[in-house]
Amino acid sequence: MSDRTRIEWTETTWNPTTGCDRVSAGCDHCYALTLAKRLKAAGNPRYQMDGDPRRSGPGFGLTLHWDKIDQPLKWKRPRLVFVDSMSDLFHADVPVGFIVQVFAVMARASQHRFQILTKRPGRMASVLGRIRPDPLPNVWLGTSVESQDWARIRIPKLLETPAVVRFLSCEPLLGPLDLTAWLQTSSGQDRPVLSSNGVGRIDWVIVGGESGPGHRPMDPKWARSVRDQCNVAGVPFFFKQWGGRTPKAGGRLLDGRLWDQMPGQATVVTRPAALSSAPPTPARTS
Repeated sequence: MSDRTRIEWTETTWNPTTGCDRVSAGCDHCYALTLAKRLKAAGNPRYQMDGDPRRSGPGFGLTLHWDKIDQPLKWKRPRLVFVDSMSDLFHADVPVGFIVQVFAVMARASQHRFQILTKRPGRMASVLGRIRPDPLPNVWLGTSVESQDWARIRIPKLLETPAVVRFLSCEPLLGPLDLTAWLQTSSGQDRPVLSSNGVGRIDWVIVGGESGPGHRPMDPKWARSVRDQCNVAGVPFFFKQWGGRTPKAGGRLLDGRLWDQMPGQATVVTRPAALSSAPPTPARTS
């Protein structure tokens, strides 16, 4: 597989591990699981281990790729790198020693910025608290939040984790989200409100709808609400897609514009933007 990617919020993928197991409703139509099945059928040697069919699938068994660990050191031009787009670095079956090696490479490859996204922020907080108490300046850490229940569980664990940038991937967004407790800024001060353990706030939020056969539609009100919460708090907001039969089916426009904000690019506003009752506008095709 090419390391280049069509994922809108990154440039390159790096998969030192592949494979995973479902842990919540957001995993029900996992794109990586579906892709792994096709890659196994095509004979790709990295996707030949099957996962437990109750939680995973063909070609999607957790696999360590030691020969891929040093790949970012070979890339000279600085890149924005999504780590483990086809896995979860903090899966329970990934040894701590392997994670140590991955972080050692990211420390050496300081020309790149790395984005790590996990559905297991509890393990991430525990492991990194022991092996990397001082965050790497070029590593962003995120967790997936598809519903309010998972926000309550995962976000506090992410906030316990040492990081220079913490982000949320609300994809697929399966219900309304109230993130204000983790986004709000201090009244009359420049610094953000601290969480209960004094470690800061969320720095970036991505929202996207589900894609593929049987996809669950995203209510436009859910996406607009998260956008408005981010705007009020001055937190960068990235709208990835509406989803549908294919990832591009619904386009990327939210209320007539693209929202491609990245950390460091948002502006605080004094009130939420007016909510439009219009349905999502599909992207134009040529």
